[in-house]
Amino acid sequence: MNRFFNLLLFFTCFIAFSQPQSPSEFLPNYGKQVTYYHQVEAYFEQLVQNSDWIKHQKYGETTQERSLNAYYISTPDNLKNLEEIRKNHLYEIGLYPTKSNAKSKTIVWLSFNVHGNEIGAIESALSVAYELVNPNNKDTKKWLEDIVVILDPCLNPDGFSRYANWLRDVSGKKTHPGVSDREHMEPWPGGRQNHYVYDLNRDWAWQTQLETQLRMDLYHQWMPMVHADVHEMGYNEPYFFPPAAEPYHEQIAPFQRDFHKKIGEITSKKFDKEGWMYYSSERFDLFYPSYGDTYPCYNGAVGMTYEQGGIGAGRAVLLKNGEVLTLQDRIDHHTKAILTVVELANVQKDVLSKEFRAYFKDNRTKPKGKYQTYIVKNNPKIQELSVLLNRNRIESAFADETKKMSGYHYQSNKEKSFIIEPNDLIIKVDQPRSVLTQVLFEPHHKLTDSLSYDITAWSLPLAYGVESFAVKGNLPVKTKTKLNVIPTSKIANAYAYYIPWNNRSSARVLSLLHQENIKVRSARKEVYFGDLKIERGGLIVTKGDNSKVQNFEETIQNLIQEKYDYVALESGFASNGGDLGGENYPLLKAPKVLVLGGSGVSNIDFGQVWFFMDQVIEYPMSTVEIQHFNRVNLAEYNTLILPEGWYGFSENQKKNIDDFISKGGKVIAIGGAVGQFEDRPGYHLTKFATEEEKAEAQKYIEEQELLDRFLDFEGSERRSISGFIPGAIIENLIDASHPLTFGLGEKYFSLKTTDSNFKLLKGAQNVIYIPKNYQSFGFIGNKLKKSIEETVSFAVDYHGSGKVIYMIDNPLFRGFWENGNLLFSNALFLVE
Repeated sequence: MNRFFNLLLFFTCFIAFSQPQSPSEFLPNYGKQVTYYHQVEAYFEQLVQNSDWIKHQKYGETTQERSLNAYYISTPDNLKNLEEIRKNHLYEIGLYPTKSNAKSKTIVWLSFNVHGNEIGAIESALSVAYELVNPNNKDTKKWLEDIVVILDPCLNPDGFSRYANWLRDVSGKKTHPGVSDREHMEPWPGGRQNHYVYDLNRDWAWQTQLETQLRMDLYHQWMPMVHADVHEMGYNEPYFFPPAAEPYHEQIAPFQRDFHKKIGEITSKKFDKEGWMYYSSERFDLFYPSYGDTYPCYNGAVGMTYEQGGIGAGRAVLLKNGEVLTLQDRIDHHTKAILTVVELANVQKDVLSKEFRAYFKDNRTKPKGKYQTYIVKNNPKIQELSVLLNRNRIESAFADETKKMSGYHYQSNKEKSFIIEPNDLIIKVDQPRSVLTQVLFEPHHKLTDSLSYDITAWSLPLAYGVESFAVKGNLPVKTKTKLNVIPTSKIANAYAYYIPWNNRSSARVLSLLHQENIKVRSARKEVYFGDLKIERGGLIVTKGDNSKVQNFEETIQNLIQEKYDYVALESGFASNGGDLGGENYPLLKAPKVLVLGGSGVSNIDFGQVWFFMDQVIEYPMSTVEIQHFNRVNLAEYNTLILPEGWYGFSENQKKNIDDFISKGGKVIAIGGAVGQFEDRPGYHLTKFATEEEKAEAQKYIEEQELLDRFLDFEGSERRSISGFIPGAIIENLIDASHPLTFGLGEKYFSLKTTDSNFKLLKGAQNVIYIPKNYQSFGFIGNKLKKSIEETVSFAVDYHGSGKVIYMIDNPLFRGFWENGNLLFSNALFLVE
């Protein structure tokens, strides 16, 4: 009898031990202290080891070599049949060729902690996962019979680890709810962004960052029906859940809107029962295509944002209403809301399945957009455009015939006749990702409300600076899958090499040549060598300049092979325009770059410069934080980059920068950084070039103030946007002879995201500026629209032997403005 009792006790203990543990059982400080990332991974590992309702997939590593993890949660039978479920799901929407035997399942994707310092998100991921696999939770077990949940607990491990490690460092035994405690004052650059200080939540469509690229590869393998993006906002905010605010993009489908409404209704009842504060429909619209809610929407899913008050809250914080918000509170709110997503997906599974399949079918056959075919003229910049399309799984091909057509011309914003030629890029709406294609290419997007949370224009042809057309019909044109690229013939005895300056590859090649100490020249005028036309900005590498380079031809060809369109020249004698030894080909000086960072510099804008230098063109730079600026010997550098920021330089620091410039240094000042030179002796940056312009602007302000006396309070927020520009594309004229504009095209379309503006400068070169009656795309407040006519966007101001390049607009904004990447390369390498 004793043996039987002992055996029974052993099996009872074994079963108890093999049950998945709750977060608080596994982590003693759960809900009281931030969890380290390795502890998060360990917790999920014990779930996987102790439950057959969850399966792990590592889908990549971050820049700092942390694992990116996805967890599939469903019934054991579903998990055993996971690959067949995936294939069948894709088959039903036209993305897989054959049907499998698996039954259709609702695919729900839950994303947590894209912003690293929003720790309530990742902490709640543990609780959500546990409740889904908890053998005692009969509700979730029922839901999972027809649902596969894909749970990503942390989209941004590097940012989260940066924040979590800091919070652990400054935390004591007691919490410090007082808002002035250092626990609530995160140091620069903060943990919100990833390694390169990029905002991953705005990178879904552009996929500039490694984490996004890896995640989107898995996302497109699954194409979920529902996607919840879990965030935090300022800690005095309550809780936000859908429905989203207007503007909704016109491509948002009725069933997506309906699910938003239903999730709001069911979640509100649960929060009402608990007495928790919340709101919906007031912020977080569905318009800009690169968020974790909009991007899934444009891929057929119901995309949703969830926001809990918590940024800067640390472990506990005192709110304005006198309540203390704890980390456990944040976990509880998110857990309740996100489990409700899975619950409603189960209730709505039949509707979701039907509407999801219809979404892909109907948008192919009856697209909502104005145009059904987009034509991008052959240009070296379409290399990068093709990369973007491939990452988004947007189908494209290259024309294989010549055809006369007429259609909408992006650059002139009007109908125009044109000729389709071989190697032009053709993108048709008749494809599975029809909606996403239209959203990214449509020139004009209808705004149902001008109070938008983000930029309101992003048309890819303008972002990439490539001449493009849109045609209303499904254009019948013969196509091919690859460009016809004629490889450059190698010659045994080259006099020089010509590398066209026309895309980011040009800048990468120049970066490499400089790092290998190869002397490079740049063409300042158009020159012909027989039938070969050398464009402005074209790089010239001559044997005469590099006599010490061994095996010249082989060495140079290896360095420039990324540029398939380079040409070997057998002679420096030009047909017209100037021989290679003439004054039209100045030697380029290799930049020695210093970038300022630290408190006072916008962390995101610093990150955009850092990423561009380190990843886009792979060129070395030094970084110093402002508090250490006095220790820097500027004589060791020839290029100083000031990202967007609020610098507050001392007079002595300003003098050091003045001396650096006057002795030949170059400063690239971006956005708010240009203010360091405004109205200062020796520089020409001023708001108004004449007293008349200043007086006219002041008169307008005074007239408006008189009219505003009669306005009511209620409409004040909406009226305030009349002088606001959240992000619009604006036509700029360019000085095509200036090195700052080489390779950009006939015009430059700038993405303007602030109301900062300066009338055309006196005494400086207004290289790129907004003309009168300019074209624009997206929302611009009516008070601002007229006032930015004849204002400068990019200028060069000379001071002594050096110069300042004023970048009123940020050409590196989020890294996706490809023509901006080239413009910045011009400023860095070509403006001497």
